[in-house]
Amino acid sequence: MPHLPPDLHRRRLLAASLATGCAPGFIRQALAAEVDRFELGVASGFPRPDGMVLWTLLTGPGLPERVDVAWEIADDEAFSRIVAQGTETAEAAWGHSVHAEPAGLAPGRWYHYRFTALGARSAAGRTRTAPAATEAAPLSFVIASCQRYDSGHYAAWRQVAADAPDLVMFLGDYIYEYPSLPTALRQHEAGFPRTLAAYRARYATYQRDPLLQAAHAACPWLLVWDDHEVENDYAGLQGNQLQTDFPEQRAAAYQAYWEHLPFPKAWRPVQGQMRLYGSHDWGRLARILALDDRQYRASQACQKPGRGGSNTVTMKECPALADPRRTLLGTAQEQWLAQAWAEDRPWNLLAQQTLMARFTWSDPAGPEGGTYWTDGWDGYAPSRQRLLATVAERRLGGVVVLGGDVHAHYVADLKTDFRDPRSATLATEFCGTSISSLGLDQARIDAALPLNPHVRWGRADRRGYTRFRLDARQIEARLMVVADALDARSPVTEAARFVVEAGRPGAQA
Repeated sequence: MPHLPPDLHRRRLLAASLATGCAPGFIRQALAAEVDRFELGVASGFPRPDGMVLWTLLTGPGLPERVDVAWEIADDEAFSRIVAQGTETAEAAWGHSVHAEPAGLAPGRWYHYRFTALGARSAAGRTRTAPAATEAAPLSFVIASCQRYDSGHYAAWRQVAADAPDLVMFLGDYIYEYPSLPTALRQHEAGFPRTLAAYRARYATYQRDPLLQAAHAACPWLLVWDDHEVENDYAGLQGNQLQTDFPEQRAAAYQAYWEHLPFPKAWRPVQGQMRLYGSHDWGRLARILALDDRQYRASQACQKPGRGGSNTVTMKECPALADPRRTLLGTAQEQWLAQAWAEDRPWNLLAQQTLMARFTWSDPAGPEGGTYWTDGWDGYAPSRQRLLATVAERRLGGVVVLGGDVHAHYVADLKTDFRDPRSATLATEFCGTSISSLGLDQARIDAALPLNPHVRWGRADRRGYTRFRLDARQIEARLMVVADALDARSPVTEAARFVVEAGRPGAQA
């Protein structure tokens, strides 16, 4: 055999071995290494003082039913000082996802991690542990939501990765279930997902985006869902189209959600349900209370004939808006939250899906009693009032509500009585705009703001996120906006900045 260049010799040897069906071990290993087994990147989440969740998902053809995946954590970027390692089994039944949960790490530390499987090695990610329970270390974090893939690029995620926060809180609508229009900037798969395979394919489309992968690899995330992870405006087990097989569709969507994100193993869905709400402490500085406003809610009031989902109605035509039996969170979650607030920390951060402040589109003092969107907290006002009453009764001075969903930056005072601008401010709200999903016409927001004097800022015409810096004295919020969401290289700038002082609810410009 004549002398061949190494690469050509290797390709011919591989071809000959595969033709005979008896490739030796070193060739099988080399072939496996040529396949991208970590195409969707790596992520981490839910940091604890001694560990966190590390995530990846195996990709590529010919995956066995069960694959051993090695993980390692180092305290240096070169991985010369390995501090923890282990092996997880990725199973086809759970999408070949990996959810490793190292323990025994030092609190308040940054680490680097990576995975190895089938002769391939993943990119490295950066993560950290939460501070020790006795520490009041500051927290830098980002809130983000609503990243519809076919509506824009992810320049916002590029900037988040550059910001290198301690934590990202993603507050819902990680994927969108809509099919793409032919004119869309980027294309989703055709059709609405209804099956596990279809939801898996939709997540893979999103997670192939390199800017989203960079944001996942930059720091740990905490996540809650909203509606588009399943279907727009769904409520509990009722779909928007009132389809009879919706429970099966929701179960498939919940499984794909768990498979594709860094959730603990104990949160894996069981019989179509997934416990999402819970508390997460950042030392003795703050408690983060994450809520689920979809799985347990009552159906929206005054739905359109023959369908589920939301509506926009006046108080006069829809008195059910004031029915105290209707709940956004469900009775069990409401009771849990009432007991979960931290009185021994200066801050309680409520991570939930949507705008909590009242937002009326017509004069609330007029004969119609105001006009409200039924899918948000305005559609469940007694549930909101119970939550805020607990804040007042417990005299919690550092409650900051964080939200998304409405594709606009809002800064608001949460009041004892929204009808009276002079009533006490109980908490402060920052609702972040979307990463890429389109917002309402700004003229509509401008017309409604005078009807809602407790809303200090409202802009729906820019995409972006909100960046925070929190210490024992104050929380600083920077409203970050993308110049052009159609350009992945677009600059991101600060549109406004607010400060909330500990023990003094209400944002100051």
